[in-house]
Amino acid sequence: MDLKVGIVGFGLRASLHRYVQRPGQGSVVSIVCDTSERGRADARKALPESVVTDDLQELLDSGIDAVLVLTPDHTHRDVVVRTLQAGIPTFCEKPLDISTQAADEILQTAYRTGTRLYVGHNMRHMPVIRQLKQLIDEGAVGQVKAVWCRHFVGNGGDYYFKDWHAERRYSNTLLLQKGAHDIDVIHWLAGGYSTEVSGLGGLTVYGDVSDRRDNSDRRMGDWFSKENWPPTAQKDLNPTIDVEDLSMVQMKLDNGVFASYQQCHFTPDYWRNYTVIGTEGRIENFGDGPGESIYLWNTRSTSGFAEPDRKITIEGDPEGHGGADPGLIAEFLRFASDGGATQTSPLAARAAVAVGDLGAQSLRSDGSSQSVPPLDADLVNYFEANQQSVSV
Repeated sequence: MDLKVGIVGFGLRASLHRYVQRPGQGSVVSIVCDTSERGRADARKALPESVVTDDLQELLDSGIDAVLVLTPDHTHRDVVVRTLQAGIPTFCEKPLDISTQAADEILQTAYRTGTRLYVGHNMRHMPVIRQLKQLIDEGAVGQVKAVWCRHFVGNGGDYYFKDWHAERRYSNTLLLQKGAHDIDVIHWLAGGYSTEVSGLGGLTVYGDVSDRRDNSDRRMGDWFSKENWPPTAQKDLNPTIDVEDLSMVQMKLDNGVFASYQQCHFTPDYWRNYTVIGTEGRIENFGDGPGESIYLWNTRSTSGFAEPDRKITIEGDPEGHGGADPGLIAEFLRFASDGGATQTSPLAARAAVAVGDLGAQSLRSDGSSQSVPPLDADLVNYFEANQQSVSV
């Protein structure tokens, strides 16, 4: 029998429904809840056999077996706490929420209720990341000592500075909405979680653009264009912009690894570059999509750029984040039904939120180091045991 799955929020990540709606093959979307008329209209068009409502309680009472929460970031705690309390295995789109406190409340609710929680960090299913992780696990660079990530967000002006993402009250910081993916990947590749965080950054370009518009009647697909260039010539930016367009965060991890993450929202190119340095070599990706490359160096050279010892072609599908999205949903549906280990981790999702949240606090003050608050040991043990009760 197909799993009956609900969706809360039918906006930019609603495309995930394509990997759920598989009648006769394991799962169907039986109900969608969205508070906006446009979201409900889109849901009716995409899923004509599904119930569409604006009432979350109707969804909670509908007898679903699992739910995807795809609402704006600042609403995650309020919605996810209710789905978990209702006993519905829950997929929460990343980031877990926009503050460490809210993220902790979600974890505590999942622990208290015993309801399965899954967080949508789909980059753990992206081929480039899985291949980097495999190289590290095989010992290709020896013991990891440093991980650096540069994120060139060439579409930043269109993606994040024309709607609610541009306001701290809704997103806190783009170190979360955009950077939570990369911070999670840094932790995964490094094999640890951050204990100390410091940051620098600012609103360096888009704050000076005077062309503003209330875009609440539109969505990103309505205004996105490669012709919106250069960044200083952007149009129809959000009336309020108080998030940074340039951010840099330094991290010290619990296993002694040092890491850094740099994010810029006005580059001409759009891709992520990871460098992992170990005791026996270095790996770095050039491009992050199918057909692009990962380079591995294990031989010492004296100066300048050296040809890598190995070139690894990045695998994957050009659709769905390199094929990550279908893998992500398949894993969630299996977890919702049967439990067990998953590639993603609620603890890691909380760790990413903590770095983004504290990194923003640091860069908005004097750049000093911020300590990540520890979680209760029983809660950690519960999630490390794949959300199974742990005997004392």
